[in-house]
Amino acid sequence: MGVGIVFIGLCVGSFLNVVIHRLPRGLSVNDPKRSFCPHCKTTLPAWQNLPILTWLIQRGKCRSCQAPIPVRYLLVEVLTGWLYFAAWESLPMTSAILGIVLFTILVVVTFIDAEHQLIPTSWTTVGSIIALLGGLFVPHLLDLPGKEFDGLHESGWSGLKASALGWAVGFGSLLFVVLLGKVIFGRLKLQFEEAIPWKLEEGHGDNPQLHLIVGDQAYSWDDIFYRKTDELKIEGHGFKVDGKREPAKVLMIKRDDVHIGDKKWGVETLKSLEGKAARVVIPREAMGMGDPHLMGMIGAFLGWPAVIFVIFSSCLFAIAAALVARVGFGKPLPYGPFLALGAVSWIFGGWKLWNWYFGAIQGGFGL
Repeated sequence: MGVGIVFIGLCVGSFLNVVIHRLPRGLSVNDPKRSFCPHCKTTLPAWQNLPILTWLIQRGKCRSCQAPIPVRYLLVEVLTGWLYFAAWESLPMTSAILGIVLFTILVVVTFIDAEHQLIPTSWTTVGSIIALLGGLFVPHLLDLPGKEFDGLHESGWSGLKASALGWAVGFGSLLFVVLLGKVIFGRLKLQFEEAIPWKLEEGHGDNPQLHLIVGDQAYSWDDIFYRKTDELKIEGHGFKVDGKREPAKVLMIKRDDVHIGDKKWGVETLKSLEGKAARVVIPREAMGMGDPHLMGMIGAFLGWPAVIFVIFSSCLFAIAAALVARVGFGKPLPYGPFLALGAVSWIFGGWKLWNWYFGAIQGGFGL
């Protein structure tokens, strides 16, 4: 049975690679139905789409155009197969099924967030609904902190309440961080000794969104304008709107409008917007809203004790990763992968640390 679970995991992992590539780019997962090379657009026959084997046989290159196939494709397939097997071998059957659902969503979220700093909330919403139904009918994952699955939540009603509480604690905890971060880190101020060129550009890299390009730095529209009240301020000179110079020292941009003095333009109607900036003030977030939704889903699957463990352990994982990758203070670091790693750690032994820690505290105080 274990071999069959691994095979299923590898095949699902192959499909998840399609999701990870297409979803953040606004492409349909089902159209076209067959996989294709992102570089030469050649449709891949079934024999060129075998999990792991294709990547190894073709040495990580497209058979048609020889473009490199990212190692991410191999990692997703191997990781999904391993997680499916580990869940099936470590958990009771009903818990394993719920665990596999959770792992599937976490793999998608991890790799999309790592590449695009974007968490697909449609997936976490569906995951939360599945978790609540799981808490109602088979609340075994919520029993992990109990005595080796002794059925703390024997009734569906108690399981549903525990799952809902886990969602509320998970979502609420990181929502507080988002709101607090907005107050503390609400604006990124860039000051230049000599004015540098800037412009608006439709698409940048693999991200099709509108971007603000300042020097060699790109900022996507959704990252800048998180709220309707957010404003982007550019101080400088040489402002050109559709190639026509507009004399001014300050330009203000809201999500949909550009303001220079008393003049106003719609962003969607502009053909070009550029100039030279001496100072730029960009609204920003310490954390995106996708992270609270992800943490809420994890809490719904695993319960509120897991929320505390996952938040604490994910911070440690993130700090370690930042040190290894030499990511400086203020530089963006996707947090979703570390929340996912914390959740996986909880399922495969973290709950035992929870029991040990609180057991030691109770013993220390003679409780």
